[in-house]
Amino acid sequence: MKKLLTMENISKSFSGVKVLNNARLDINEGEVHALMGANGAGKSTLMKILTGVYQKDQGIIRLDNGKGALEGIEFQFPLQALEKGISMVYQEFNLVANLSIAENIFLGREPINKLTKMIDWNKMFNDSKSALQQVGIKLDPKMKVEELSTAQKQTVEIAKCLSLNSRIIIMDEPTASLTDREISILFDIINDLKNKGYSIVYISHRMEEIFSITDRITVMKDGRFVETLETRNTDNSELVRLMVGKEIIAPRKSKSVYGMNNKPVLSARNIHTKKLLKNINFELNKGEILGFFGLVGAGRTELARVIFGIDKLDKGEIHLEGKKVYIRTPFEATEHHIGLVPEDRKDLGLILDLPIKNNIILTKLRHLNPFILNNQTQNQLSNKYIEQLSIATTGPEQKAAELSGGNQQKVVIAKWLSVSPKILILDEPTRGIDIGAKTEIYQLMRDLVDDGMSIIMISSELPEILDVSDRVIVMHEGKITMDQINEHLDQETILHYAMGVGK
Repeated sequence: MKKLLTMENISKSFSGVKVLNNARLDINEGEVHALMGANGAGKSTLMKILTGVYQKDQGIIRLDNGKGALEGIEFQFPLQALEKGISMVYQEFNLVANLSIAENIFLGREPINKLTKMIDWNKMFNDSKSALQQVGIKLDPKMKVEELSTAQKQTVEIAKCLSLNSRIIIMDEPTASLTDREISILFDIINDLKNKGYSIVYISHRMEEIFSITDRITVMKDGRFVETLETRNTDNSELVRLMVGKEIIAPRKSKSVYGMNNKPVLSARNIHTKKLLKNINFELNKGEILGFFGLVGAGRTELARVIFGIDKLDKGEIHLEGKKVYIRTPFEATEHHIGLVPEDRKDLGLILDLPIKNNIILTKLRHLNPFILNNQTQNQLSNKYIEQLSIATTGPEQKAAELSGGNQQKVVIAKWLSVSPKILILDEPTRGIDIGAKTEIYQLMRDLVDDGMSIIMISSELPEILDVSDRVIVMHEGKITMDQINEHLDQETILHYAMGVGK
């Protein structure tokens, strides 16, 4: 197979810390190549060097020159990488919501009419339509991006790459916010692009996707190249071993979740909201992990927002330890010792530009004396949780934005642990983090419930629900369709209830 790109001996340091150390990658024409590794392995840094966002300290990048030979290239700016046919679809889309699809595809490079010296709208709309057709989607280029679904926005990003005549398209966690059906459509698009000769670099932590869509896999660890394998010649166990350097142990269940002393700490009774939730009744027991599963639109996050006081409860009651309470704001929820780790940790869980220590003490500020809230106090508090949760960081002064996804999630959890919650709601706690970090999060959850905390875990990953939950509740279109102890449950049973058909 024709070699399209090679990266050899790539190294990069930030503030004296080496994040890439002789890393390498080679891409063939017309292949889907997975790039895997634990958070902090260097995947993102390597791709940012390839796309011109960062400049390498050493190493060589060679790209096919169109004449069958590889030539050395240097990128000082992202535009240079785009001009060479290398583009990236980021997990957080780079789209302007109030502009049209066409305006987004050609943003910053709008075609100009030679006579009028103004934007050639007809050409822009026609070229955008052609780009959309290449990915097999029929959308009006004049539609505003804000009117699109997540999957459609992603397709626009891919169309943008094709309009740039990209030969290599990097996709970062492309299925993180997609439904199973949307994932299937995306895979059809990827296979079609591969058959047309495009090369896809596919970054994902989801093993089933890697084995479904990729041809080869490159594994990185601690900024170094580990191995490149043919997908058909490897398996889950080997990949995990290469990524984390050890076997992953399944999370242990607590010993006596359903013992004689089990007591409800939270009861939801006849919960209704005008938009979605209907007659929701459930109990959360002391010292258990209660898993909530459902398909998109089932109402799981909406229920969490009601319990935490973000959204209005139109009808029904919430009882804590047998007493009726009124929770109308997140402040009132925290006063009742309830914490919420949101689905979107970057936008809703962290202030990315602030140091770790400032993020950790956010929930505790009102409990601290402002006259003694100095750097020493902040550092002592944050160092406690950095050590307890094994947060990989250079120190409490490091910005949250500089951490890997798994370590960012730990900071959000630390923020709530600092105020000693009795109930912790975790919405998609391991989304976008690697298998090693997932295991650490699972173990932390188990340790917390063993110490008496109660956890509501909302997850869209069935293996996670079955591996971690003590009890499982399934929702469909705003209603609870199943509430069972997790002893003999299987994926098929849960999916039946999630689709509203039972079993």
